[in-house]
Amino acid sequence: MSFVIPDACTLPTAQQPLWLAEFAELFATAVREVDQLDATHTRLRLAGPAGLAATVRDLAARETECCSFFDFTVAVERIGDGEAVTLDVAVPPQHGEVLASLAGRARDAAARTASREEHRAADQS
Repeated sequence: MSFVIPDACTLPTAQQPLWLAEFAELFATAVREVDQLDATHTRLRLAGPAGLAATVRDLAARETECCSFFDFTVAVERIGDGEAVTLDVAVPPQHGEVLASLAGRARDAAARTASREEHRAADQS
């Protein structure tokens, strides 16, 4: 799935692939669930090692610098040695397509991760 980069984004074109790679890495390693609450609000549930919340907050803060229309809210819960993070992402209605694109990438990555985990569990049994 391609990602819609909005005209409002101020990130230099040369840096956009690096930004996409950071989100792809986060999505592939940590996203467990994606809930599209409505056209302007998505909730991502992530899980990972201690420090995950700091990574999510850093990425969200940098994203807001170049795409100020994003509104990120991060909630954290300790789970064992790791963290469960809920990331709410909201946008104004005119940027719903951007949010849908972001949610789609997260959903695809979460599905691939779940599939790998199922195969790994099947191989171990």
